[in-house]
Amino acid sequence: MSGTAAAGDPWVASGHHLCDRDAAGRLVPTPDLWRAFLARPELLPPEEACADELALHTTLLADPLRPVPDAALAALEDPDARENWTHFLRFRDRVAVAPTLEAAFLSLFRGSVSGVPPLFLQMLTQLVVRAAMEDVGDAFTLRAAEVLFRPQRAAIRQGALLLADEEWLESLSDGIDLGSIGQLLTEAGAPPREVEVEVLSEENAADYARRSDQHDLALDIAEGRPGQHGLARALERFIAHVLGEEVAIRPAAVIEDPDWRWHVGLDTEATAITNDLWNGEAVEQARLARILWLGALEFADGSRVLPRALGKPVYLALAMDAAQRVRCKPQNLVAGLPLLSKEAGA
Repeated sequence: MSGTAAAGDPWVASGHHLCDRDAAGRLVPTPDLWRAFLARPELLPPEEACADELALHTTLLADPLRPVPDAALAALEDPDARENWTHFLRFRDRVAVAPTLEAAFLSLFRGSVSGVPPLFLQMLTQLVVRAAMEDVGDAFTLRAAEVLFRPQRAAIRQGALLLADEEWLESLSDGIDLGSIGQLLTEAGAPPREVEVEVLSEENAADYARRSDQHDLALDIAEGRPGQHGLARALERFIAHVLGEEVAIRPAAVIEDPDWRWHVGLDTEATAITNDLWNGEAVEQARLARILWLGALEFADGSRVLPRALGKPVYLALAMDAAQRVRCKPQNLVAGLPLLSKEAGA
């Protein structure tokens, strides 16, 4: 598998270049990163915003880590604005007390993310994933890593198992002719739509970095395809960067060990299916077919592995739901892997 991406900086829109790095290569947020958050449409005051909201935004642009008293939030006239600013400031303060974004990621997902808008969690996850992919030159690994922070839609057709970016698909106008994967990327029961989706290949891999922020390349993760292995490599890098564990992951067609000891679902659907299998419950074939990717993980160093799982592969599963949506939750690896307690990202 070559798939070498042209020299470039993938996912510039993540804002990773607005961070400093510690000695381990983990991300340290700067005021400019918080200014990028403040430039989001959700926080940019509209023309009709009250004077207090305009003043709050202006003062935070000047000093993004400035404490904001409750009275300043209470003074905002628009209740939606008060709610948005409250959520942002709580998120900012929880992230700011951590030494790195990776440590903040661990703290949030080992604690509670209640009240944290999904958008902010997605932005944080993208930054952490981008740091984990530093110096990766393989376009298939980089495109596979997008699955960790970008919702996907799945389509199975003519031997291909395609993942396409959901937000990009939804940006296309209704009714246009879709081409190769067409109606398979629509909701079950919805009228057929056709979209032209370009699939990442050896021929266009060199262009991946330049167009990575467009998220317009589909990934084929069918058995034996570069995307199947790219997802394994992306997960290896993420686990090493965030948890400090060197692992080897090989794609698997099935769970090969009848006495399997441990598994981690990478999304809600995969978790439910593998839990049912684990508990010996019957799983209908149609539901079982929602599992799109399986991997067998082995630890390079068993000293931190729980005794029950020592020497046995950990099975990882990624699935689509009934509407063919894929919602990967890499945070499941934080709590789900059979590791003795230690915070590598702190």
